[in-house]
Amino acid sequence: MLSKELIAASTKPLVLAILARQESYGYELIQQMKELSGERIEWSEGMLYPFLHWMEKEGLIESEWKMAETGRRRKYYRIKRKGGRELKVERERWFVIHETLEKLWKPEQHLT
Repeated sequence: MLSKELIAASTKPLVLAILARQESYGYELIQQMKELSGERIEWSEGMLYPFLHWMEKEGLIESEWKMAETGRRRKYYRIKRKGGRELKVERERWFVIHETLEKLWKPEQHLT
């Protein structure tokens, strides 16, 4: 199980990356993340919706109410230009972390 701190730190780039592919509504975002992570990352509605509202307030994403195929109204989110720029910055930051950890965790190194 991943720590809450790691999940919190990665939520912004993960949401932006999903929305860069296509617009989505909250429950669908939760399901996509669960599937993409092999069920290792599970967002709750209580965590995700306030985060989406914060991202919208920051101008990273925007939302629009639409009728779903089921006839139900859903709030769909999509990435804005500012969110795309932020995703690029986040990607660069996470690659630095990833590359550094790869160097530290080489297979030939043994943990003691």
